[in-house]
Amino acid sequence: MRLLSATAAAVILMALSIIAVPDMVNADALTQAILETPSGTGPGQIDPKAEPGYLGIPGGPQVNLILAFFWAIWVGWIFSTVGAFGGIMAGIGHITIYGLGNYADSFRNTSPGLNRTITDSIRVSNQFMGGLSALVSTINYLKLGRLVWPVGLALALGSILGSYLVPTLTAGKVSFRDYIGYFGLFVLLLGCWMLYETTPSGQKRKKKAKQAAQAFEATMKKKRSGQTIDTKELGVKVMSMNLKKIVFTFFGVEFSFNPLLPVMGGFAIASIAAFLGVGGGFILVPFLTSVAGLPMYLAAGTSAMAVLIGMLTSITSYMLQGVMVHWPLIGTQLVGIVAGSMVGPRTSQYIPDKILTRIFIILAFYVGLNYMARGFLGKDIIGLIFG
Repeated sequence: MRLLSATAAAVILMALSIIAVPDMVNADALTQAILETPSGTGPGQIDPKAEPGYLGIPGGPQVNLILAFFWAIWVGWIFSTVGAFGGIMAGIGHITIYGLGNYADSFRNTSPGLNRTITDSIRVSNQFMGGLSALVSTINYLKLGRLVWPVGLALALGSILGSYLVPTLTAGKVSFRDYIGYFGLFVLLLGCWMLYETTPSGQKRKKKAKQAAQAFEATMKKKRSGQTIDTKELGVKVMSMNLKKIVFTFFGVEFSFNPLLPVMGGFAIASIAAFLGVGGGFILVPFLTSVAGLPMYLAAGTSAMAVLIGMLTSITSYMLQGVMVHWPLIGTQLVGIVAGSMVGPRTSQYIPDKILTRIFIILAFYVGLNYMARGFLGKDIIGLIFG
């Protein structure tokens, strides 16, 4: 109940911070960027007589809200299932599915200010989706006994400073091509690391995580066969806790860690995540499974808690810098996120640990290579292969 109260208070804080932002300041900045853009109907131009689209920009993309709703369900499901890739999938939606990436890139030479304004909007919109999914997932995993809250809290404490500093220093200064190139680079590097973890050399470092995952899968198999088992009783139990060492058990396997490590990791991860406009779950999950040695079944819920705190801080910081979002799109997506996030924790227990990891790796390689090509070479993978 304490965690529920804390998350509810955090959401209220975020809402109040957003309401406190003077809308006129944001609108004036967008209006100025539009006025500085050449008039016309070609790429990189704005037709003042065209119907308002994204952010109210004349001739801007008209996002299909039905499509946005179903894409948000997918985003909520995958984040709540693996504790990561929610922000990445949200970014794919905004950048590729809704066409905002190409639209922002069209102003690269004609209106750099509008290019950066739309890029910032994409970054924050990603975080709104990931933040709500993290809130729902945190509550669900806590109820299922699959959240190591001392680890999540330590990560969250470290993430607050990084999530505040990066938006303050970079809002309005990042072009779309730079953004998408680095977005892809980080995702690809993580995919490579996760692939290494599947090798015999990488597996040696994860004996306890594997043991706990096998115990969890065996218990769930017995439960599906009809046996009555209280899985919550076998979930995470904190045995001892001090500033130097925290000890807990999960399905009979004991784990321990130094809390200073996740605090430092939280700061570094949150700084990268805030720059990319994502939650950081795709970095947190490898950190938790590789550095902290948690099984994937615990990494998802624990990652969600850390992502929630980091995103609340980052969104607040971006909005205070005057970044704008398209509220009809955000509202529609948040409803879809809730639906997808409610399903994920209940379906993930039926998917083996190896399958979750392989899904993660495949997505990382595809997204990483494709977006790097777009950002650094100016074409996506398909364009490079087939001309």
